[in-house]
Amino acid sequence: MKSASKIAVVIIVLLSSLGSFAQIKNKKTETVKINGNCGMCKATIEKAGNQKNIASVNWDKNTKLAIISYNSKKTNQDEILKRIALAGYDNEKFRAPNETYEKLPGCCQYDRELKTDLSSKETEKNNSPGIHNHAASTSAEASFKSIFDSYFMVKDALIKANGTLASAKSAELINAIKAIDMNKLSAAEHTVWMEVIKDLAFDAEHISETKDVAHQRDHFASLSANVYKLIKTAKPETPIYYQNCPMYNNGKGANWLSKENVIKNPYYGAQMLSCGSTIETLK
Repeated sequence: MKSASKIAVVIIVLLSSLGSFAQIKNKKTETVKINGNCGMCKATIEKAGNQKNIASVNWDKNTKLAIISYNSKKTNQDEILKRIALAGYDNEKFRAPNETYEKLPGCCQYDRELKTDLSSKETEKNNSPGIHNHAASTSAEASFKSIFDSYFMVKDALIKANGTLASAKSAELINAIKAIDMNKLSAAEHTVWMEVIKDLAFDAEHISETKDVAHQRDHFASLSANVYKLIKTAKPETPIYYQNCPMYNNGKGANWLSKENVIKNPYYGAQMLSCGSTIETLK
């Protein structure tokens, strides 16, 4: 009787598991390598990667391989592996933030394959007088600088109502977004980047695909909201001014970022160039 009960339990668990997979539509299944050690790692990895009816992760502690199944119209492998990296686990595409890895329980701290820390001799050499230590000076502002620079050029083009220029500079912004190395971001920076990357790319692509200034300005409003989150995290060395146009979008208003405190409105350009005010100074 006990054996029969055990078999029944196993069958129920298997059917439940199959049911959860069956709920994923447009399913794509892939095998990826994820570092980890134990059962606790398995629980954390799978919890980070799973999304109800969207993504399912099954990780094997012996092979270090995970079978991931997901709705290809709602997510992708990168998004799943980024969440797992943010939970502390290096994988074949993304390295976990050092701060997160170090907070894992001792039994979960696997041997890291990618080494970013300098050896003592290399550290001493790079800290010698006259030698700039690039590893030590890496910051969120440096990582995101190309994004900020491209954003400000898009903003300047919209002030001039130049849709062709805005499109070209937004194409540069797309390249800057793609060039971000997540391995250089701290845990906090990782979190913000994960929050904004999808929408940043979406708005940048829409601005680049058209010369219609009105349509570009619609996407510039949401683009600005997400660039604002990045700049808040980066804590820029020079002041950045967060400014507001109360008239845009039928009086609902919209914000933008500027390197100067003087108002030059990107939503109306010459029509209402000085309309707006600075609502926050970031530094």
